[in-house]
This record gives sequence, C-alpha cells and structure tokens, in this order.
Amino acid sequence: MVESRREAQSAPFERFGPGQRAVAHFGRAVSRRLVGARMRFSTQFILDAAVWLVTLYIAQVLRFDLAWSVVNLPATAVLALATIALQAGIGLAMRLYRGKYIYGSFEEVRSLTIATTLVAVPVFVGTLIFGPAFGVPRGTVPLALPMALVSMFAVRYLARLTREVSATSTSADPVIVYGAGYLGESLIRRMQTDPQSSYDPVAIIDDNPRKLHARIRDVPVMGTLEDLPQLSELTGAQVLVVAIAKADAALLTRVAEVAAPLGIHAKVLPPIDDVLRGVSEVSDLRDLSIEDLLGRRPVDTDVESIAGYLSGKRVMVTGAGGSIGAELCRQISRFNPAELIMLDRDESGLQAAELNVLGHGLLDGRDVVLADIRDTAALNAIFADRRPEVVFHAAALKHLPMLQQYPSEAWKTNVLGTQNVLEAARSVDVAAFINISTDKAADPSSVLGHSKRLAERLTARMGAEVGRPYLSVRFGNVLGSRGSMLPLFTSMIENGGPLTITHPEVTRYFMTIPEACQLVVQAGAIGKPGEVLILDMGKPVQILDIAKRMIEMSGRPIEIVYTGLRPGEKLHEVLWTADEDDQRRIHPKISHAVVPPLDPAELDWSHWQKVWADTDLPTTENRDSAGKLS
Repeated sequence: MVESRREAQSAPFERFGPGQRAVAHFGRAVSRRLVGARMRFSTQFILDAAVWLVTLYIAQVLRFDLAWSVVNLPATAVLALATIALQAGIGLAMRLYRGKYIYGSFEEVRSLTIATTLVAVPVFVGTLIFGPAFGVPRGTVPLALPMALVSMFAVRYLARLTREVSATSTSADPVIVYGAGYLGESLIRRMQTDPQSSYDPVAIIDDNPRKLHARIRDVPVMGTLEDLPQLSELTGAQVLVVAIAKADAALLTRVAEVAAPLGIHAKVLPPIDDVLRGVSEVSDLRDLSIEDLLGRRPVDTDVESIAGYLSGKRVMVTGAGGSIGAELCRQISRFNPAELIMLDRDESGLQAAELNVLGHGLLDGRDVVLADIRDTAALNAIFADRRPEVVFHAAALKHLPMLQQYPSEAWKTNVLGTQNVLEAARSVDVAAFINISTDKAADPSSVLGHSKRLAERLTARMGAEVGRPYLSVRFGNVLGSRGSMLPLFTSMIENGGPLTITHPEVTRYFMTIPEACQLVVQAGAIGKPGEVLILDMGKPVQILDIAKRMIEMSGRPIEIVYTGLRPGEKLHEVLWTADEDDQRRIHPKISHAVVPPLDPAELDWSHWQKVWADTDLPTTENRDSAGKLS
C-alpha cells in the first residue's frame, strides 16, 4: 500500500531527470506545507481582521455618541485595511497564525496582547496626525484596542472550549480528585481533554478549608478526605486519584485507610522524574501499592556537589545487573559522566541495566563489562584498560539464609572480592570509591552481616592508605529489589497462600530503591576517607503489618503462617553498633561513623570460620578449601 502510494506520487515526474525530479518533489513538499500554513493562517487571521474592522467602526460610533451616520466609512475602511495589514505582518512574525500555540493558552494570550499592542501604536500615531483631516477621531484606536483584544480572546476561548467538549469521552468513569493544587488542575485538564481518558472528574477534595466551594475547570471542591464516604455515595465515584506532589507514606496510608473500607480504588500519579524523562505521563495513573505506603518523600539532593565528582568522569558500577546497581547506573547517567562502565558477571542483568540506561540491550558496546570480582587478573586488566575515576561497588551476595548454608561464598565474594576491587581501584588511582553495605553489618549475627562488616573495614583501611574518599554506605532493606520480601509476598498471594513470616514481632528498615541510590550518590560527594555513611531509614516497620496490608489490598483470604527465625536472623535490625555515633554533619539523612580499619594481611579464612563454629551449618561443604582462592 505504501509502495503503491509512493509510485503514484512519483509517476508525474518520471519524464524528468534525477535532478529535476528532486526539485519537483521538493516543490511539492513545500507547496503542501504552504497550503497547510495558509489554512491555519486564513481561518484565524480572517477572524482577527473581522474583529479589527468591527471594533474600529464601533469605536467611532461610541466616540460620536452613537451617531452612526456621522462615521466616515471610506476613511474607516482605509484605517481598517492599514490595521489589518500590520496585524498580518506582526502576527506572522510572532507566529500567531502558524499553529504554534495551543488555543487559549497563556502563551497565546501573551503573544496576542503584545502583537495587537504593537499594531495599535503606529495606527494611533497615524490617526493623531492624519485622522482629523479625514474625519476619524483621535480616540478611535484607544477605544478599539481593548474591545479588539477582548474579542480576540473570546474567539480563541470559544475555539478551545469547542475542542475540549468534542474531545470529552462519554463513557468515562466518575472519579474524585484529591488535591486542588496545580497538579490537580493539570490532571483534571488532561482527563477532560483527552478523548482516550477513561476518567471523568466529578468532585475534588482538599484538606485546606479555604479551598472549599472553589471550582477548577468547573469541577467543585466539595470537602476533605474525611468527607469521602458521603461524596462517593453522592457522585457514584468509585475511584480516588491522589494529585498531591510529594505525597508521603503517612498521607497515602491515611488515604488507603479511608478508601479501602468503602471499596474505593485509590490511584496515584507516576513519579515526577518519570514524567520529566518521558517514561510516563501525568495521565498515567496506577493503583496504590504497598511501596507507596512504605516509601518516603523524595530526597533533597545537592546536585552541584554530585555533578562536581561525576560529570565528565569515568564511572564504574560493579554489580550493575542487580537492583541497586542498575538504579545507580540510571541515576549516575543523569550527571553526564564521560563514561559509565557497568560491570557484572550476570549477562542478563547487564542487558536489563543497559536497556534501563541506554534504551537498548544490544550488549555490544564498551558500556557493559562481563567479569567476576573474584577473578583478580581479569579485574586488574579491566581497570588498567578502562581506568575508572569513580567506583560504586555494589557487587555482593546478599541472601542471608543462603549464605548461612554456604559461608565460603560470602567469604570469596563479599570479603575477598571487595578487596580485589579495592586493590584494582588503587592501582589506577581511582579518586572516589563507594562500597555498598547493609544494616546487617552493624552488630553482625549472620554470615552476610559479618562478611559485609569485613568489607567496610577493608574499605576503611584502603581509604586511610590512599587519603581519598574510599568509604562505605550502610542501609537496610530496599523495596522491590530482586528476591526481596515484597516480590515474594506478592508471589505467595498470587499462588493462593499461605503467606509465611518468620516471627509475628519481627521488624525491618525499608527504603525505596531510588531513594537509597540517590542518597548513595550524595554520600559519595560528602564522605571522608574511611568513613561509613549510614542512611536514615526512618522507623522500622513490622513485617506482619505489611503482610496484612498486602492481603487486604489483594482482596483474597490468605492465611499467614509463622516459620520461626532462621539461623543468623535478628528480631530487630540496628543501623549502628554500640560504639558508633549518629553524627549528621552535612546531609540531614546521612550519618557519619567510623569503623576500625582491617589490614588485608590479617584476613584468615580459618579464623573467620571459627566465628560460626556454633552456628548450625551444613556439613557437606568443604570449608577448609572453599575459602582459598588460587
């Protein structure tokens, strides 16, 4: 179909030579654009010209005390023609008649006001000089200008109103919008003007009592969140959309507590960063999730300090295929590094990270590096070749129960692997090294916690030796990471249960992946050599509460089963050891602590193994040889 159309379009030019055909096709394209531009120009310009003609005549009638017979029609016609000519020239110069503005937008109103005023000034000067000689009053233009402006505004408003009414969907479901601010107004406008929208805003609620009875695009503010039961019954709306910028977990929890018993579906807007990056639109609503109820406000980031150590630098992220590593890569890419080197031993994870950052998963560029941090020779060769200037070390084994069974794997990856990366970084004079740690490294009781504690101490020793910001960042569980609690709970619920919890009183710290990575990147800008920076995780959350909330949101009768704490697990995690202070010197959500440095020469697998002598570990693993690296 497309090829036949192209052949038909080319047929009239077959008798020409190649150069003539090119000119002919160019001429046709230009003519089409001119026709489109002429249509846009003619419709709006004719209306504006008619407005000038009518208002100039009415102005004179008013000036002569409604004695319309006194008006000099030929002179008025000449005056109108001159005004219309100026309107055409200035309007075209300011692109008023080229379809560059949305009908009735502030931008169009501003440009129209400027253009019409520029037209009126020379015409007014002309009437001052020549008007009396032709019987045209000097006050004609000052009287006509405001009338012309108001009329032009009205024409554009009617055009916009007609388009919006014609775009309104008649099958949309009624919704209540929570938030009468700018975000709420933008959302309501989208709902009303998008023909594909399945939502029709019928009421607004806002907790500010001064906004009661206000109207936004003819939608009334009818109360607060506490009035939702009555408003839902009155309007028939079964959907509540939260349109409040930076709505925190406390507010969203309150929304869920009010809406859920009423059977109202609460929806939220996508993160503003996704909207700005073009990943989502303001109208892309989604259901309220458990992550929304546990997450916090976006972090206030000192962009200048971050840009100072990332922009134009070669930055490497180990473990780039993991949840934390991939999000770090995405956020680092925003600061325009000279090179972003994503390293991992998981090729599928690298492909997902490349897709997330670069928009493709070709795996054929220098941005992805397939390597294992256990392989000292390969790691040194990569660092010598790529010479990174900043390193974020996120590669690690992290599943506590698995590492309790196979402690040698934690030793080889989390301890010796970290030392390999540190040595490689020192060999090429890396300027900043940020090691990703965990709250389980504070007063460790598990193989995972103790291995990450050693990684912190090794990083502290290297920081002291090189005198550069080689530091660790410690935080708790992240929401939605691969293999974490929430995806597991979701899978259990989808499978019909039961949902298993270790202990009814167990608590954990939680943070969203974007917030954790944002603070990690910030920490790299403010940390000192050898420090451990501890992220503010808020208050610990009871796992049982999360389970009950997720079951409630699913609407299924899921049973909860308690399995008991596993070896190495704590009932309550801590963020600091007993000898560490909570010192927040620079960023309000980042604390600074110091851990005792550890000389790599003191690393001893046998000694480390004895720490777990009383732990119930499998006997099938040859631990004496497993901890040694060739």
